Amino acid sequence: MNDDQKMIERIYGERDRKRGALKTFLWFVEEVGELAEALRKNSQKDIEEEIADTYAWLLSLCNVLNIDLEIVFRDKYPGRCPRCKKEVCECPEE
Repeated sequence: MNDDQKMIERIYGERDRKRGALKTFLWFVEEVGELAEALRKNSQKDIEEEIADTYAWLLSLCNVLNIDLEIVFRDKYPGRCPRCKKEVCECPEE
């Protein structure tokens, strides 16, 4: 994950910072919408492309906000459920 974030920073970092956090977030949300459409169509190729785009825009947003995604992810999900603290979640389904 960290290598991916560094790659996105190298390629798009300057452009992303000029755009700012809010506009970068809006691009991320647009990609999530495109992923939803691909899921509705059940197009595996489109789903894969939109997942990749969504991940890239999330990394861009993290870069703009100076957030190391790998660190915050592992802090929140340290190999167990953050709510019930079990390695295999036992939280009641919602």
